[in-house]
Amino acid sequence: MGKVTIKDVAKAAGVSYATVSRAFSGSTEIGEETKKRILQLSDAMGYMPNSVARSMVKKRTDTFGLVIPSIQNPYMSEFASCLEQRARKLGYSVMVCNSYYDLENERSVLKLLLGKQVDGLFLMPIGSEPYDTVIPLSKYVPTVFIGENLKDLSQPYVSVDNYDGAKMGTKYLYSLGHRNILYLGARKNSVTHEKRLQGYIDACAELGIQADYLNSGFQRSSQQNGYMLAKHLFEKPLKHTAIFCSADSLAIGVMQAADEIGLRIPADVSLMGFDNIAFTSLPRISLTTIDQSIDAMAEAALSLMLAEISGKPDTLRHRTLKPSIVERTSCKMVD
Repeated sequence: MGKVTIKDVAKAAGVSYATVSRAFSGSTEIGEETKKRILQLSDAMGYMPNSVARSMVKKRTDTFGLVIPSIQNPYMSEFASCLEQRARKLGYSVMVCNSYYDLENERSVLKLLLGKQVDGLFLMPIGSEPYDTVIPLSKYVPTVFIGENLKDLSQPYVSVDNYDGAKMGTKYLYSLGHRNILYLGARKNSVTHEKRLQGYIDACAELGIQADYLNSGFQRSSQQNGYMLAKHLFEKPLKHTAIFCSADSLAIGVMQAADEIGLRIPADVSLMGFDNIAFTSLPRISLTTIDQSIDAMAEAALSLMLAEISGKPDTLRHRTLKPSIVERTSCKMVD
């Protein structure tokens, strides 16, 4: 059976080629009943619009590219989902590519998306190193950076205030009576995590308590890495009354390791995370965490992108969202 064309639909509907074209484009030049009849008939006939041809006429593809380090990361997958849902409501689709925490892969998928003629790029960089090589590619289409603080550069970006979020979390634990707070999962290969660590250190200085942090040693945050860090930590008697993890995924790994040795949360040690991924609200986890409002970040990123595409860039091209604390049951008051 041959491929159904727009001319086939026009013949079956008894209308002109132009009328069918207007129905598919959502034009107001034809009546709603005619439009509805044509669309229903095209579905019944199995007509598939030629998006390539349409994009050549419109001079746009109505498609965005999103590059993230890994779709397996809960925070990143939730962001991708929020962005895709919001974009779809506005008539755009989103192509998601993984860089797999590799600089060459990151450059490769960016070039791939540019070759697909996407109307804009959203990029969640794997660290602070790739900007010198990535930014030249971003001149071809509007590009919005996600998650890293790029105040010294002109490219638009959206980020949560990671520094303030870490200070907020540390002071929250202090308000519960904790004076020996371990910060777990510090990473030097990420601007995001450097800011979170500095927020913790500065909060400790302001509160007059000793800062104590455990470096991750890993390139990324994951439940498995959190589990491995906690297994090493729990080999000796725990001197801390609270653990503040740099990411929720690490905190879930800490929970797993604690459960294996019978360490109770929060009876024996309070636990706090950062990100507020969906898993943290599950009853068996119920993790107190810093919320960076993934949906609000997706909304802000899309708003910036649409302003860039319109040729009227938003005057506020650097968006830093305020975090908040989500209190659940993984932290307790101590004397």
